[in-house]
Amino acid sequence: MKTLQQRLESLSPERLRGMRRGLEKESLRALPDGKLALTPHPAALGSALTHPHITTDYSESQLELITGVHASVESCLAELREVHQFTVRSLQAVGDEMMWASSMPCGLPTDETIPLGVYGNSNVGRAKSVYRMGLGHRYGRRMQTISGIHYNWSLPGVDNDGYFALIRNFRRHAFLLLTLFGASPALCSSFVEGRQHELQPLGGGGTLHMPHGTSLRMGSLGYQSEAQATLDVSYNGLEGYAASLHDALTRPWPAYETLGIRNPGGDYNQLATTLLQIENEFYGTIRPKRVIFPGERPLHALRERGVEYIEVRLMDLNPFEPIGIDAATLRFLDVFLLHCLLSDSPPDTPDEIHELANNQRLTAARGREPGLMLSRGGQRVGLQAWGLEIIEQLAPIADALDAQNGGQAHRDAVAQARAALQAPETLPSARVLAAVRQQHSDSFVGFVRHQSLQTHQHLAGLPWAAEQQARYEAMSGQSVRDQQAIEAADSLPFEIYRQEYVSPARLGKPHAPVAAGAVAQTAVTP
Repeated sequence: MKTLQQRLESLSPERLRGMRRGLEKESLRALPDGKLALTPHPAALGSALTHPHITTDYSESQLELITGVHASVESCLAELREVHQFTVRSLQAVGDEMMWASSMPCGLPTDETIPLGVYGNSNVGRAKSVYRMGLGHRYGRRMQTISGIHYNWSLPGVDNDGYFALIRNFRRHAFLLLTLFGASPALCSSFVEGRQHELQPLGGGGTLHMPHGTSLRMGSLGYQSEAQATLDVSYNGLEGYAASLHDALTRPWPAYETLGIRNPGGDYNQLATTLLQIENEFYGTIRPKRVIFPGERPLHALRERGVEYIEVRLMDLNPFEPIGIDAATLRFLDVFLLHCLLSDSPPDTPDEIHELANNQRLTAARGREPGLMLSRGGQRVGLQAWGLEIIEQLAPIADALDAQNGGQAHRDAVAQARAALQAPETLPSARVLAAVRQQHSDSFVGFVRHQSLQTHQHLAGLPWAAEQQARYEAMSGQSVRDQQAIEAADSLPFEIYRQEYVSPARLGKPHAPVAAGAVAQTAVTP
């Protein structure tokens, strides 16, 4: 069997140059007082259904900014920054709303008054809203207001088995990313109102925290449910993964059957009564992805054409960075993902799946705790020791990427991570708690309000050309026309459309060719 070094040496410069990436960044719209903005998606930002770079996630108040596919970290971040600039300027032109700089939400109203995303009157637009209504019934709307950054990544010549090997190793080593980049150790008490939790008060105000927490968003307070807890999805290959998802998408779930598709007044409660309404409802730290055709189910696309790229889903917004993430973090991710791909990746087992879930919960809640022990293959191992072991193995990969790109930016990113792991007080989660305590009188909302306003002013003050404004205004206008065209082309009654869309026949048959490709953006889907 080849060693990691041998596999690295067998990667041609052409393949390394073919690495592609893209970003998706969610942010709530907040008012100056730190409360959730309840206004509609700003008209200047175009149609949330069809705009290529600006949409909404769960809530009408939750922006999602999307880049295209990029050959370099620098160009990817430059585009994300430009989309931020247009968004901030559009918000500034009509009022005083700002983008909330933290993954954990601002002050939230009662659950039922958190607005769902609105996407127009087309069947696909209505389906997106009904899906969100279903998520609200199943998990509560507050849980959906958490925001994150997703990193889409591909390398040429990687087949389905290669991507699933990467995914298995990513899940094994995800604790390191949560520790290094988690930035949500505290939250506003409105988020957990009426829920059981283990959080501790900070000061006498409305802030709750975990003293050694890293990413509360990725722990037991995040996207969790009794129904999804029954899923032990294996990542040993495309067919097994697809079969697990197919089962969850077709298996009736008693509580959801009781809720029903519609309420007695005829309004829709959810898209389906199955354990998962659609594929996106299944939550994981990483997903295998494939660009879909209009109206196609994601599972069908995976089965028919294979994995095209992976989506990393566990990154918190860094409130100290104007656009939530920086170049060193993306370079570390590139090195880390190559390490996951090139390292030996034995099959997972049900025992390991449970072990990894427990490691994730421990790291999210207590990742900076001195001496914290995780579990690896049934044996106890120190989080810091295991993390340093992984980081040492990243050095030759960083060297190879630097040799390809010139300079030493990847080596610096790995060195920075090593130093931070050995000095936990310098980690983003520790910096957040220190700022909350020392500069904002123990107020999480006060801290994030300050960071959000600072970020807003910084982005609004960056150079902005008339040509950029015209280009983004044209994109917004075109997106509105595209939505109108979709609405005009609809012919099916919505209930027929819904039944056809959630039909098991649309999920594809159990076969999948080997496929390899580059990151690309998805078509409109619920």
